[in-house]
Amino acid sequence: SCKPSEKLDLDAWKKVMKSGLQEEVSETVSEPQELSSLAAARETLEMWRLAGKLVPENVSEEQLKTFMECPSKSAKKKYLKFLYLKELYKKNDKRKMEEKRERKLESQEQTSKMDETKKSPFLSLWASTMDKAYNWRAAQSMIFGQPLVFDMSYEKEMSVREVANTVKQLVQSEGCNRRAVDPFHIHLCNFKDDSLYHREFLKHYKEAWGKLLITVTEQCYTEVFPKDKLIYLTADSPKVMKTFDHDKIYIVGSMVDKSIKTGVSLARAKRLGLETAALPLDKYLLWNTGGKNLTLDQMMNILLTLKDTADWKKALEFVPKRKYRGFVTKP
Repeated sequence: SCKPSEKLDLDAWKKVMKSGLQEEVSETVSEPQELSSLAAARETLEMWRLAGKLVPENVSEEQLKTFMECPSKSAKKKYLKFLYLKELYKKNDKRKMEEKRERKLESQEQTSKMDETKKSPFLSLWASTMDKAYNWRAAQSMIFGQPLVFDMSYEKEMSVREVANTVKQLVQSEGCNRRAVDPFHIHLCNFKDDSLYHREFLKHYKEAWGKLLITVTEQCYTEVFPKDKLIYLTADSPKVMKTFDHDKIYIVGSMVDKSIKTGVSLARAKRLGLETAALPLDKYLLWNTGGKNLTLDQMMNILLTLKDTADWKKALEFVPKRKYRGFVTKP
């Protein structure tokens, strides 16, 4: 009810009702239009993906709206490429995390297996017996074995990380040599006390460093051995090694080859007036594109196999398979 003095403004009421209806109609119309435009955009993305363009697999609604708001076709392509690379990086990170998790599980399994073998009295006795046998061979090689020299004079030409990698390779080389049937007598020449090499060796061997059955000296190899007996093995040498000479003393540069400029070891050997030789890799292997550098432990395995068998094909099996296509098929 209303007072007689108050009158209803029918025209104003009609305007309010009409405006409400128009808003409802505009909302109901805009929603299907927006949905249809999103669907059309998704179809466009699918067509671009089939055409081989860089399109991410999963696109959210917000990203799709941003894609539609791009002012030009090139801008849309750049935005999709950005989303594609972002998705790719996420996938790579996820894959790396899974691989890391798998490696961690494998190392845990190996550790548990080692713990089980340590618990077994027979296996622990066998391991200690074999260790004594290896040490006995290494001790004999220091008296009767053929010397093998590692030149430790490249520390200043490498970074800290590269020196650490070099020492890791030397540790693996010493392990391979100790387990060999006829090991070399290893000499670390030009070795400075309290050098970066020395500190890295102490990290690996700790108290066992002073008990290693190898010769460590500050002297140069030219002061320890006759020059006519020395052969410096370097990939830059013009002379190719044909056979393994049991009367010679081979020298290997203790360095990571990727960091050293070409010809450094060859120049050092020439300054000292030493004979040089390179492994006959091109003669026996069909190489892929890439470098021909070998790690120190690979060199150790190759020289040990040559020393025992004189078979180049068997020795060069220690070259990583990814570096070559196969062996040369020549009689």
